[in-house]
Amino acid sequence: MNELSKSHCAHDSSIEYLPGRSYASWKPGEHFVLGRQMSPPYPANLSMAMFGLGCFWGAEKKYWDQDGIYITAVGYSAGKTPFPTYKEVCSGNTGHNEVVLIVYDSAKISYSKLLKIFWVAHNPTQGMRQGNDIGTQYRSGIYIYNDKQESEARTSLEKYQTALKGAGYGAITTEICRASEFYFAEEYHQQYLAKNPHGYCGLGGLSVTYPEITG
Repeated sequence: MNELSKSHCAHDSSIEYLPGRSYASWKPGEHFVLGRQMSPPYPANLSMAMFGLGCFWGAEKKYWDQDGIYITAVGYSAGKTPFPTYKEVCSGNTGHNEVVLIVYDSAKISYSKLLKIFWVAHNPTQGMRQGNDIGTQYRSGIYIYNDKQESEARTSLEKYQTALKGAGYGAITTEICRASEFYFAEEYHQQYLAKNPHGYCGLGGLSVTYPEITG
């Protein structure tokens, strides 16, 4: 394929993006659930994946208890403003999406399994929203780190689109593009639903069976 360098997310040229800043306001500590340092460098044998599927509190919870996951973290990516704050992202003037970063051992959990969790955990047909959460930061997105991930992501989209169409749903609006800079969200957002078990989570799938994908 070798088209990864061309797979950047498009941005709205009519928006005057916020300037941001040149530094992070805090440094991530240990993962509240897994007890490992969240910031890089990560062990060399591990891989990374990044998804946006609505409110990142619920998105992160879908992944941290899977076997083979080293750490998860929530943050902002696929935008223009460097080191944005939550308030800035919610303004719609940074271009960022709320995302979950996943560092995983591919010998224990496959990228295909991560994709399956992604598709069934949310409604990928809603555009710039997820349920009652409305805004560009809630869009559905798969942010790829290499050509193999892109190929698997696009194949899974085609297969799931067929399944959704058969169930009466419309077109998938998920963007698939190259992973750009990941900015850690503020500390209180990290593993939020582990710290606040009764906290809000607006994430919900469509109860459409994900097709098994081989090869």
